[in-house]
Amino acid sequence: MTDPPPPAATGSPGHVLGLLLDGTPRTRAQLIAQTGLARSTLRARLDALLGAGFVTDEGNDAFTGGRPANRFAFNARARVALVADVGATRATVAITALDSAILARGQLSLDIADGPEPVLARLITAWRALLVEADGADTTLAGVGLGLPGPVEHSSGRLNHPPIMPGWDGYEVRARLEHEFGVPVLVDNEVNLMALGEYTTAFPDLDDLIVVKVATGIGSGFISNGVLHRGAVGAAGDIGHILAHRDHDTPCQCGNTGCLEAVASGPAIAATLRAKGIEAHANDDVVDLVQSGNVAAGLAVRQAGRDIGDVLARCVSMFNPSAIVVGGTLAAAGDALLAGVREAIYHRSLPLATGGLRIVRSRAGEDAGVLGAAAMVRQHVLSPSVVDKMLS
Repeated sequence: MTDPPPPAATGSPGHVLGLLLDGTPRTRAQLIAQTGLARSTLRARLDALLGAGFVTDEGNDAFTGGRPANRFAFNARARVALVADVGATRATVAITALDSAILARGQLSLDIADGPEPVLARLITAWRALLVEADGADTTLAGVGLGLPGPVEHSSGRLNHPPIMPGWDGYEVRARLEHEFGVPVLVDNEVNLMALGEYTTAFPDLDDLIVVKVATGIGSGFISNGVLHRGAVGAAGDIGHILAHRDHDTPCQCGNTGCLEAVASGPAIAATLRAKGIEAHANDDVVDLVQSGNVAAGLAVRQAGRDIGDVLARCVSMFNPSAIVVGGTLAAAGDALLAGVREAIYHRSLPLATGGLRIVRSRAGEDAGVLGAAAMVRQHVLSPSVVDKMLS
């Protein structure tokens, strides 16, 4: 027995578009069957979507003896999004289509501690340069998506007491960028967007996922039942400020001591190596040393992996994910970091939780954050209510 078609009241233009977002073209007859709309009403809905460019008419199917039927498909190039993944010291900026395909990208070196105005001004300049670079393509803006390295109140786009971002607390990031570009702006924590990017592009079959970023800081994003979990005030996944398992009194930028970030981040590993007389000042220095075969660097990165794994083992017991995905600058150091993470998790977690658990390196790599930002914009601007409002 087939389910009855949904009532016509749900068949607004936005809902009709939602049926096409899976990438499968449909005929009028198929859309009528799915929506329950009258033929004349569906025609009006499709005309509105065609006029806005959200839908294309792919023409007739191959002739099979009856009257050929036109098929309608989602047009991912109807609009573009400006997106950025901003870390403590660098950013990736990009223009993406509505299916998250990256059309143009760039890299920036910056210091998030410079404050919101200088950092956002650099992003705006970079985005406008990409728009010029994409001249000739359809660059009608749909929205802006931005990931920042601190807790974000997603509903307002404001930072909420970020420990490494002086001057950002309560700053109206969304309002600043909406004034600049005149389109919807969505802001989230950078690792949340990494998680969304990994989930939507690399692990769409895994609805319970933890994505960990190990770089200048350490953070994680949680996908729960296929939905990004942000928490009450945007602080979900802030594992970098959980007390590390090892006895440690190293001060952390958050004001506490012994935090995981103070023990196992890129700067912490570099400090450990300098104490042994090895020149290392930045994340890239640590990665280069490991890749060149430096034994002390390899051991330090593996120990950092164990420390991270100790904290993640607690998360595994509480959250029971299908996979843990490790990304960030330090993930490029090879197998040492991942080996340490696996060692600790399998040692400290119960077999029931780890029997099918996958602990893997990021598949989306450096693009995870911008892909997540693009997915965030897509989910918002293509939601039925927003599409209906735009077309009305």
